[in-house]
Parts: sequence; structure tokens; C-alpha cells
Amino acid sequence: MNYVQPTSTIPIASPLEQSPVIERPGGEVVPVVLCGGAGARLWPTSRASRPKQFISLIGDCSTFQAAVRRATGSAVFGRPLVLASHEHRFVVAEQLTDLALGADIMLEPERRDSAAAIAAATVHVAGRDPGAIVLTLAADHVIGDEASFCACVEAAAAVARKGYIVALGVIPTEPAAGFGYIRPGQAIDRTDAFAIDRFIEKPNTKLAQDYIESGYLWNSGNFVFRADVMLEELERLAPQILAGAREAVERAQRDLDFVRLDAKAFKTAPAISIDYAVMERTKRAAVLPVRYPWSDIGSWDTLWEASSRDQNGNALRGNVEIAATRNSLVRSEHMLTAVVGMSDVVVVTEPDAVLVTTRSRSAEVKDLLASMRKKGCSEADAHMRIYRPWGWYQRIDLGSRFQVKRIYVKPGGRLSLQKHFHRAEHWVVVHGTAEVQVDEKVAIVCENEAVYLPVGAVHRLANPGKIPLELIEVQVGSYTGEDDIVRMDDAYGRC
Repeated sequence: MNYVQPTSTIPIASPLEQSPVIERPGGEVVPVVLCGGAGARLWPTSRASRPKQFISLIGDCSTFQAAVRRATGSAVFGRPLVLASHEHRFVVAEQLTDLALGADIMLEPERRDSAAAIAAATVHVAGRDPGAIVLTLAADHVIGDEASFCACVEAAAAVARKGYIVALGVIPTEPAAGFGYIRPGQAIDRTDAFAIDRFIEKPNTKLAQDYIESGYLWNSGNFVFRADVMLEELERLAPQILAGAREAVERAQRDLDFVRLDAKAFKTAPAISIDYAVMERTKRAAVLPVRYPWSDIGSWDTLWEASSRDQNGNALRGNVEIAATRNSLVRSEHMLTAVVGMSDVVVVTEPDAVLVTTRSRSAEVKDLLASMRKKGCSEADAHMRIYRPWGWYQRIDLGSRFQVKRIYVKPGGRLSLQKHFHRAEHWVVVHGTAEVQVDEKVAIVCENEAVYLPVGAVHRLANPGKIPLELIEVQVGSYTGEDDIVRMDDAYGRC
């Protein structure tokens, strides 16, 4: 495949409208960006602490950032609505800030699949304008030719105004077994769209080839619809999902710049995809064939497909050296990784894990990951570098009674006021200036200076300067786990 690199309703006075982020002129299509993907097949780069949609897999920005930029790159689009999990709320906010783009951010208390997420988003949009056109986008897709994408959304919006729920069906370029397929039915008058005759689950390669020859389309999982039409179909076909989503929105609570859906209400919505809940059952389903390059980056093999490659078919990223190697993906952002005499392989190096597999079996990484979780491997879900709203920390060393960390605090960042029952800490500033509170005393600590925090001392760290603050933290005690933290105050609402 040839890919172009992607550079009852709620009250109108929704709490989301209070979000103090950058405003932009409203367009006729409301983009809803869904950030619920786990990206298990892209381990070890994608993990639960920072899944694939928030990582730069292609180009300099994450696929989430690319999706938001795509959904704000034309006057046809209004202010985006982002649905994300509680755990990733600060990553979403920071990546939006990096783009200097605003969006409403709604937090899902738990994953309930796409039907509940789309239902909650639609309830919110309908509270402002029941006839609004909604575009749902997955945050982990790669789409080339953004001008073509915008033109296709406009064409789909015209069909949606007629009362259809329109799937964007990608014209296949190969018999891919990893995608679902759509069989177009009767043409819809005065449009380029078709009624959907049938949805097909992921087939084997031979069936996929037969489907392509019969004019089937890839199901991209992106939909365009009128808000009131989707609510009517949810009410008819999936009333329990709609009821749970509606109550979750009505009982939503503000948390800084976010809005949290009510956890108890949201949990009552069955966990099911929008395809199963609505699209495969409604008589209003339509599909618009689209030609722009598209991939859902579901495995290392599909990332290889979507990446730029050298004359020998290799997709390389980071500190990599190769020799006599063909048609392979090699990725290492942190250390030198060398590959010699290999073909059709995937080699991915992270500071705490290395993956080696063939491209053809790279999807089996998900099964390996499940086995690792059963064994209690922390590397299955957590990166060595853990991101926080104030910056990040990274473990350097860990022993039976000690732990060493590197801590980065961005300018203006401020850790919580906290204490520990089982460990003392030593901080050594290596870059920037720290403001340190220990019990009632506040001091400025500069480069090559240190401070000692006894067990039980109430303390706080902040960066009052204009440059990043970096320090080395040495923890000593009977227990150095992250749950030995008692927060008394926090600027980010985590108490």
C-alpha cells in the first residue's frame, strides 16, 4: 500500500462549555476524537501507561495529535470533542497545548467500547444542536492526503443530512486480513454513497481477495451522522447504552479543564462496539467510498506498511544501524540497535524491553502480552518513564531497600504536597532551580545542591524558573512503592 505520511438531552449550558481553552470558529461538522485504543500489538513501545495513540509512530507528532490537527484543518469543522480515559487526561491536555489547539475533553471512567463513548458524545452535541453533524474519528489511525479527507467528510455530511449514518469505506489496495469489510448495496440518489448491504468480520486473505474483486470496502470505523438520527437509533436498538450515557453526561462533574462522566451511570452502558450495537442493525446505514490512504496501525507489520522505507524496504527510526537487511522494521529511540542479515523482521528496543519477531507474526504480540500480565511482569503495562502533569520521572535503579529516579519538572510544574511512611529521600539538582518545601520551611535549591527529606516529612517540589528542572532522587527505606504517597494538596486535583 502507498501511504502519505500524516503531517432526553443534556442542558445547553453543558459544563464542557466552561473549558478555558483556545476557541476557534465553529464549523458545520463536530469532530469527536475517540482515544480508547490500547495498542497491545505495538508493545513494547505502546503500553497501558502511554498507548500508541499518544506516541510518535510516524512523523514528529502522535497519531492523536495528527487526528486533532486533521479535524481542525478546514472551515468545515467545529470545535473538537475528545473522549479519553482518566489515566490519560493530562497527556491529552499537554499534546493539545503543544499544537496550540483547543478541544473539549470528556473523561470516560472506564472503557465501555465505542458505542457508549459515541452515545455520550452525541448526547453532549445534541444538547447544543440536535441537528448537528458529528464525525467520529479514532485517535490511532493514519490518514494521508488530508485535503481528500476533508472533501470526503463534506460529501458524507451531505448524505448524513438526509438521515443516514454514513461509514467512510476505504477502497482496498490489497487483500488485508486485518480489517473488517463492508458490502455496498443500492446507490443513494444524487450522492456517491450506497446503502450498506452487509458488514463482514476480518476474513482470511483468500476471502479478502474475493471481497475486493466484488467491490467490498474496508471498514475504517469512522462515521458521519446527524446527532438526532444517532440518538433515535440508539433509543430503538440499544436503549440501555443510551440511558447510561445520557445519565453519565447529565451527572458529569468538572475536574480542572476536564469533565468526568458519572462512573456509576456510565458503567450501566453495556460494553459493545457501535458496529454491533447500531450499524449492523439499523436500516439507516450508508457507506461512502473514499480513496485517501488509511491505516489503523494495528500491528508492527501495518506500521511498516504505513512508514517510509529505504531502497531495501526497511522502515528505520532512531539510533539504528543495519547491514544486509531487507523489508524489516527496526526502531530504537534510546540506544544503538544493530541488525545484520535479516529479512522481514521487526526489532523494537526500549530501555527496559526488546521485541524481536517476524512481520508476519507481529500481531501475536498481543497474546504474548497477555501471558506476561499473568506472570505479573510490570513491563507489560508500565514504561520506565512515567508521565505526570508536572513532567515525568524515570527509574534508574532499584534494589531491596532503595530506588533511584531521574525527575523532570517543566517550568511552572508543581508536585503535590505529600509525605511517605516508609522511605526517606535525597534530592540532588542537576539542572535548573528547585523550590523545595520541607514541613514549614521553603528553600531554593540550585544546581549541584542537595536536600534531605526524612521519613514522614511533609514536602513539595516545584519549578519556579523558566527552564526545565532535573534532579536525581535517591529513596531509602523498607518500601519504595508508588502507593506510599499521602497527598495533602495538589494543583492537578489528584488528592
